[in-house]
Amino acid sequence: MGKSLSVLKRQRQNKKRRLMNKMRKTYLKTMLKKIKKVETKKEALELYPKVQRTIDRAAKKFGIIHENKAARLKSKILKYIHSLS
Repeated sequence: MGKSLSVLKRQRQNKKRRLMNKMRKTYLKTMLKKIKKVETKKEALELYPKVQRTIDRAAKKFGIIHENKAARLKSKILKYIHSLS
C-alpha cells in the first residue's frame, strides 16, 4: 500500500522547514561569532542591534531557540561588550 497524499505533503513541508531552520540557526551562529571577533566597544555597539534582532527573531518568530536562551545570549553579549575597552 502506498503513502497517502497527506503524508507526502507533510514530508515535503517538513523538509522545507528543516532547511529553513538550519539556515536561520547557521545565520544566528555566524552573527554571534561576528560580534565576538569585534575588537572595539564602538564597533560592537554598532553591530549589537542587528545581533539582538536576529536572536529575538530566532526565538519569537521562528521558534528555533527558547526565549530564555535568547535572553541569556543577549545578556552574555552585552556583558562581553561592556568588558571591551
